Amino acid sequence: MKVCGVEIKSNEAIICLLTMDGDVFDIPNCRAQKVVLTDASSAEGLADFQFTFGKLMHDYKVEHVVIKERPMKGKFAGSALGFKLEAAIQLLENVTVEIQSPQTEKAVIKRNPIPVDFKETGLKGFQQSAFVTAYSFSMKKHFKIEE
Repeated sequence: MKVCGVEIKSNEAIICLLTMDGDVFDIPNCRAQKVVLTDASSAEGLADFQFTFGKLMHDYKVEHVVIKERPMKGKFAGSALGFKLEAAIQLLENVTVEIQSPQTEKAVIKRNPIPVDFKETGLKGFQQSAFVTAYSFSMKKHFKIEE
């Protein structure tokens, strides 16, 4: 199973690919660590973002895209632009997209701790949250953990 963990910040979708084969996970190389919405003021800009993200998922044969949920209100609320990006990703065809809450991530990781230090993964520091999202989703599916 190949999973793409996504954390949306401002006008970019930070991604991390993760494959799970049996009990072993692997972080494949990817040509992009994030997909950026360059023109937020037009429908063409959003369509370009969606095409670029979809092409990346198709090229790497990703089966599941998991987006880290953001609150709609409060101090850490997501921006309107971020929710546009989320909708563009959710409307992709040929890939399953799910939203995963931070509470679910914490519960899954508490049961199945990450077996490697993040620094040893070879990922950039800003990809850590996307990695945790992908890892916790993979563990949830592998061990059939209900939310």
